[in-house]
Amino acid sequence: MTVRIEHANMIVRNIDATVRFLKTAFPEFELRREGSGDGKRWLHIGTDDTYIALNEATAEPAETWAPYSGKPGVNHLGYEVDDVEALRTRMREAGFEDSTVPNSHPHRRRVYFLDPDGNDWEFVQYYSDNPAERNDYDLPDTD
Repeated sequence: MTVRIEHANMIVRNIDATVRFLKTAFPEFELRREGSGDGKRWLHIGTDDTYIALNEATAEPAETWAPYSGKPGVNHLGYEVDDVEALRTRMREAGFEDSTVPNSHPHRRRVYFLDPDGNDWEFVQYYSDNPAERNDYDLPDTD
């Protein structure tokens, strides 16, 4: 059995700002469907195989979420990309800032960016098809 994430579902403050972030990271993403229900806007953006569902927030949280704070929640979403440096250039040119110092490893390179709601996103490019090399955590990730 093949296991993969088919979609993620997120509540965001500004759907258009999040779409801009996602389209910058993934130019191939297209609007799959958009609508509203109970007065709330939603949309699906992605490819034929995977997408992200965005729902418009109707309330503010009691406490601002901070990734890696030790509180329950999602620290980051990680996506594999073909060219992490091209993605980094697009993100920076669009005004997004790295959230973590980029790091490299003999078999991968990762960069991170915060979206408009403060969610962290990891983008990784692998330099090997060998699972043992791709998943090697004994060698440090450095830059």
